[in-house]
Amino acid sequence: MNKFMQMAIEEARRGIHAGDGGPFGSVVVKNGKVIGQGHNKVVKDNDPTCHGEVAAIRDACKNLNSFDLKGAEIYTTSEPCPMCLGAVLWANIDKIYYGCTIKENDMIGFRDEVFYDYLSISTDKMQEKMQQLDHEECLNLFREYLTIKNRTNY
Repeated sequence: MNKFMQMAIEEARRGIHAGDGGPFGSVVVKNGKVIGQGHNKVVKDNDPTCHGEVAAIRDACKNLNSFDLKGAEIYTTSEPCPMCLGAVLWANIDKIYYGCTIKENDMIGFRDEVFYDYLSISTDKMQEKMQQLDHEECLNLFREYLTIKNRTNY
């Protein structure tokens, strides 16, 4: 298993067990070193923009004291929603590694695919920038999320 994806999964796991939000964790890496990490805190912070990717990008930018993450990669437990994909692009991150797909988000009660349909964005156009990684481990995380009692889907 990829060590950075494992870190993203653990970040997500901390968040879901704390009740912070969905099973979405991310790690930003540059030159083989973690420069930022974060997990979904939508429920905790009452902030619909605090997705795992956004939290990790904010952390990386703060740690580097820069808004430009050129040369970095992001490892995330799920294929980014349109907002997070936009954040990755604005941050100039070079590569996205993701575990579960947008369609699998629907399986656990999230509606990301609707936004892609609404915006008429095709993830096929992004395949040169994105690569699925450690799918089964991330899918297991999603299954674990389904066992959390009193979780809040949004």
